[in-house]
Amino acid sequence: MSLAHIGLHHYLVVSALLLGLGVLTVATRRNAVALLMGVELILNAANLNFVAFAHFVEGKVGGQAFAVFIILLAAAEAAVALAIVLAVFRGFRTIDTNATATLKE
Repeated sequence: MSLAHIGLHHYLVVSALLLGLGVLTVATRRNAVALLMGVELILNAANLNFVAFAHFVEGKVGGQAFAVFIILLAAAEAAVALAIVLAVFRGFRTIDTNATATLKE
């Protein structure tokens, strides 16, 4: 298959697969780092959608601008979340999210 035959629906299928994997990861994992990886997959699926739609709409740059904004948001989210994970690990000696249930009390 040549690159000339790759259309919008191909990008949307890949994006849907990324979104599905991200949601599955967030729903099934108890490890905090795996949860963060799932959130990153979801954000990357949104990025792919924005860039694909911007590519197929002539003269629009909004998709790339939104993608850069999401990348910046993901970097900030990763920094804050990893700091929280490190703080939880220092207190509980585990990054299992079920072990932190005592934080509710």
